[in-house]
Order: sequence, then structure tokens, then C-alpha cells
Amino acid sequence: MSRKQQLLKRHRRNKRIGLLAALFVLVLAGVFVCWWLPLLLLPLLWVAHEAWFADHLFYSPGQDYAYDFAEPTREAKATLQGGRLQVDATLQGDETLILEVDIRSGWLGRFLDPQIKLLAGAASDVQTFERGARGVRYLNLSGLAEPLQAGTLRLQGRRCRLLGAPRLWITPGIELRHRRVMVIAPHADDAELAAYGLYSQADEAWVVTLTAGEIEAEHYQHMGLGKAEAARLKGRLRAWDSIAVPRWAGVPESRCVQLGYFCLQLSAMQAAPDQAQASREADMADIRPFRRFNPLPLPADADGAPTWSNLLADLRAMLELARPQVLVMPHPTLDPHPDHVCAQAAVLEALKGLSWQPQTLLCYANHLHDNDRWPMGDSGDGVALPPHLEASGAWTPLSLTLDLQVQRDKAMALGMMHDLQPRAPLKRRLRRVLQRWLAGRRPSPYGENEFFRKAVRRHELFWRRDL
Repeated sequence: MSRKQQLLKRHRRNKRIGLLAALFVLVLAGVFVCWWLPLLLLPLLWVAHEAWFADHLFYSPGQDYAYDFAEPTREAKATLQGGRLQVDATLQGDETLILEVDIRSGWLGRFLDPQIKLLAGAASDVQTFERGARGVRYLNLSGLAEPLQAGTLRLQGRRCRLLGAPRLWITPGIELRHRRVMVIAPHADDAELAAYGLYSQADEAWVVTLTAGEIEAEHYQHMGLGKAEAARLKGRLRAWDSIAVPRWAGVPESRCVQLGYFCLQLSAMQAAPDQAQASREADMADIRPFRRFNPLPLPADADGAPTWSNLLADLRAMLELARPQVLVMPHPTLDPHPDHVCAQAAVLEALKGLSWQPQTLLCYANHLHDNDRWPMGDSGDGVALPPHLEASGAWTPLSLTLDLQVQRDKAMALGMMHDLQPRAPLKRRLRRVLQRWLAGRRPSPYGENEFFRKAVRRHELFWRRDL
């Protein structure tokens, strides 16, 4: 069982215990105080839960985040006086700038999300943290080098205070726009969620999607389709999306490839490399129907078998053809989705023994183990570093800054993805209404799906390793 599933199982167990305890108290109140009191308190308790306690936050907001940054990231002397941040360093403007701060939520910050405002005129930003946050956090100052260098950048806590001395971490910028970039997407939309701004600005970009993403097709069953037929339709649509949507960013169709393997079957394929793993829901054991939009032939087209060996052969063929200088893929530890973990492992295995090797690896996290809401805050806000409670493994942060036009184009690309179009379940929509009224959370102007809020941001955040 993955760490995410373990945390979710523990969360649900604790929730059941809490509900039973609350019901016991309500029964006692009805017996010994007033019979109608439980009828009044029960809906109020449900509203409070949905508004303030429904986040999947599997750690204490009082814990410190802990990061160990690798070279070439270096620390520069920084001071915070009267809310104004001063730095003793010369900046070029394209650096990734991470500010380590100690924050303390006020009493209001236990009910409304605490924020740090980065005030710099037209370039101002806001970054949001967990309700009740107390401890070390990491602000992303990338894109604010000019006011920081000039000494005009001010930090202002909203529903929280900044304590102690900050620490500024600087990672020199690297050239990405004039290098060949390949984005590995476990599913259609992963490339857009994580790296639309990156690949849309690269002179040469490739997007390689590993799975058709055919499962969980209930939306299409409502059209009167059976489970397998709905899954096949969803897989065809997402296969089309993986080829067509990058065209919005100027990526030629000849550089978009869908490998067509089955969703949530990569780990089973990895465990038995030569054994075919059929789709869980589509009643299919041949990947070729999901490859029919591909612009070029691939090794697994010969037999269409969904095996790990075929996946490696396909990836090797793509790497040899494209010869990417920058390879973008899921982070091996921050992103717990099993297909994302296997995608990263497959790419690293496929690279072994190849004549061509990329110069730089960039890793992203579209999901987290212990916080389903990160990046916190609203569409257009900056992206602070995600929760990381143990400083294990040194990585180099790399943050790209997206202007408003690129953010809007990214939102339109996500809107073209069929998987992000269906409405959320009624319970989730009701929860969002309550959180908007009682917790001050704003919906995204770009779409209802939560990924519009999480992904359409001022920053795209990666973790870099130079090879």
C-alpha cells in the first residue's frame, strides 16, 4: 500500500472515531439537556466540518517544513526590518529565490487561510499556507529579483506573523527556451498541469503521454453506456487530448505521442515485465486502439501488448529520436500517484545504456502524499514550496514565472481536456459553497475543477538535477 493510501486509511479511521464520539455526546445532550438540542447541533457540526475540517491534511500544521537544497543552490544573507526584505547579493533576475521563514497563525488564521503578501507594486504576489500554520515555511520569491535587489520588497502577514530571521536560498537560472524539452506525462493533462508554461515557451518541445487514462468513466456511463464501453470512450478522448491540446501551445503534432498503456496498471507491468496487463475497466488487452492518433510508429505497435518491456522499448525509441536536453517527469518521492512513480522509474530504466543522455532532469509533483490542497491559495497566486517534513534527499528547486497571458493560455489548455470538464459531485460543490462563505476561499475564474485553482499560477515549480 502506498504512503498516500496509508495516510488516507488512518485519516478515515480517526474520522470514524471522532464521529462516533460526537454522536455519543449528542445523545447525552439530548437525554440530559434537551431533546431537540442534537437536532440543532448536528447540522451545525456538519457545516463546520465541511467549512473548516474537510481538507485532506495528513500532518499537523504546527510542524516545520524541512528541506535540504543541493548545489548550485546557495544561501545569501537576508534581513527583514519593518517588513522590508534586504539581501546582500547581486541578482541577475532569472534566479529561483526561496525564502525560509517562521510563521505563526493568529486566532483568525485557524479559520481563514493565513497568507504572506509580497508587496512590490505591479509585481506583487500572495502565497497561502495551511490554516493554523506554525513553523518553518518556504516562500517562492522567483520573479521578484528586481524589487528584492532594490530593497523595495515588503512582506506582510495576513492572519499570521513572521518571526525570527529569514534565510534566502538562491539557485542560478538556466537556459530552457533554446533547449530541446521532453515532458513525460503519465496521463493526458499531466504535462499541461505541471509544465505548460515551460513547454509552450521552448523552441523545441515533445510531449509523451504513457497511459490512456481510461478508468473512472462514470460521467460517460450517464450517457447510457456500459462500464467497459464508457471506459473505452474516455480513453479515446484522452488519447486525442494528449495529441491535440499541445498544439494550442505551438507543439507540432509530430512531437506529441500517446503510448496508450492502461491506467493504474504500470506498477503491475513493472512487477512482471513480460506479462501483459489488461485494462481494469475497458475490457481491453491491446493498446493499439489508443495509439491511432500517433504521428509515428513505435516498437510496441507490433503486438500491442501492455507490458513493461514494451513500455521501455517505446521510451527508448522516443528518447533516441528526440534526444532531449531537458527531460521533465514526475518527482520520485513527492508525487505518490502509482502511475507517476512508475513513469519516473520507467524513464530512468529506459535511459540506461542509451547513446544519448539528457543534460538536465526536471521533476514535478501534481499530487502530494499528505496535502490534497497544495498549492494553496487562489488561481494566479505564487506557489510556495510544498510540505516536506523530513529533509531527506537534496534537490535543487527551479521555478518558472508565468505572466498573465501564459496563465490564461494554460487555463484554456486545461479547459480543452475532457477529463477536467465534468461537474464535481454535489457534496463537493456544496462544500465549496460553504468554504467560500465561511472560510473565505474563492473559486477559480477559469473552471470548476480543482486543478484550475491549483495549476494556473504565477509559478511552475520543478526540482532539478543536472546530469
